[in-house]
Amino acid sequence: MPVTAPQKRLFIKTYGCQMNVYDSERMAEVLAPLGYGVTDSPEGADLVVLNTCHIREKATEKVYSELGQIRLMKQEREAAGAGMTIAVAGCVAQAEGEEIMRRQPAVDLVVGPQAYHQLPELIARAHRARGERLAADFAAEEKFDALPEKRTVSGVTAFLTVQEGCDKFCTFCVVPYTRGAEWSRPAGAILKEAQSLAEQGVREVTLLGQNVNAYRDPDGSGGLAALARALAQIPGLDRIRYTTSHPRDMDDELIAAHGELSAFMPFLHLPVQSGSNKILKAMNRGHTVEAYLALIEKIRAARPDIAISSDYIVGFPGEREADFEATLALVRQMGHASAFSFKYSRRPGTPAAALPGQVPEEVKTERLARLQALLDEQQVAFNAAQIGRTLPVLFERKGRHEGQLVGRSPYLQGVHAAAPERLIGQIAAVRIEGASKNSLSGVLVESPAGAPVLERI
Repeated sequence: MPVTAPQKRLFIKTYGCQMNVYDSERMAEVLAPLGYGVTDSPEGADLVVLNTCHIREKATEKVYSELGQIRLMKQEREAAGAGMTIAVAGCVAQAEGEEIMRRQPAVDLVVGPQAYHQLPELIARAHRARGERLAADFAAEEKFDALPEKRTVSGVTAFLTVQEGCDKFCTFCVVPYTRGAEWSRPAGAILKEAQSLAEQGVREVTLLGQNVNAYRDPDGSGGLAALARALAQIPGLDRIRYTTSHPRDMDDELIAAHGELSAFMPFLHLPVQSGSNKILKAMNRGHTVEAYLALIEKIRAARPDIAISSDYIVGFPGEREADFEATLALVRQMGHASAFSFKYSRRPGTPAAALPGQVPEEVKTERLARLQALLDEQQVAFNAAQIGRTLPVLFERKGRHEGQLVGRSPYLQGVHAAAPERLIGQIAAVRIEGASKNSLSGVLVESPAGAPVLERI
């Protein structure tokens, strides 16, 4: 259900040429989903944008004169308990950004003529700096403002929220606006909930967050690696996973934990999104292909048996065939166990929605089909490579056939095997004898005495 943001007033004053008039219209368009409606006066406006021109004589001094008057309006609103955000856009902003901020401290934002699509991000950051929450007209899930003291679960696996929000501002994503800034739950509360889950028979937890590896205990005592080490001490909690992570938050301590902590499953979902540095920059991902590959090399050095999953977006604005081919080349180099892939979806109000070079739908569809064919081929190959191996499987439930149980391998694959019902909730060794795209099948490995071999990871 879309969230209807309270109406906020936007005043834009346009100087100069027709291109500036067009840019002002686009600014109003990208700000509309944040709840801003255009007003014809700066008085009482929540956001004032001066879209400047550097061609006319004395243009800069006119801007400063205007800013002096608007500063007084801002002070009046602040005195009345309201707020006003002042932004300078256009050519003067491009040429004299630092000088504008120095001469007129009342200015909150300076945006060049090629960056007006970044206004939603910049305004969100300005609101956060003032401790304000920016309501937005995006479809958003309810935020978990209060978590119950104790959850009742059925089953041997469970999700556990540890982090929410995002500070990354990828240009295609609404999360920074709908979920707010990154925040982390106190480790003590997480451990208490995990203890309760283990007492109810949960053997595996998946730690959740928009940027889960950005987790930092609010008391400053540690990040996700420290949390995982503490969770691994809980009796009965044998497996730990986490999703979704960001390459920029994959620190050395967390990488080392993958090699040292047996409870960490050897499966990592680490979205890259594109194999083109040009597209990654346009996405505001904050990493290059080379940096991502170097990170994967470090992770694999720490945990050689780790399987990598990722996310890919095709048809992002400005993506040419060469950019897409670079994505295919990256996929071939990576050799994924699995991956998710999507066509770029234009979200009104996100910076990418205003970017030039929107890719035709039929081109996106064709590229996605080619990418998914390659990813499917890799997933089939990865599963087939498990044939002949003996894997520890956490049995979760009864299968469709009599005497069959279904569980998960360390690599998150579904595994089917004939096994007694008493093994539900147990980790047992299974020799893999068959593989399909989505699951494995095998036989329970038994000791000479006829008892199943149980393994802990």
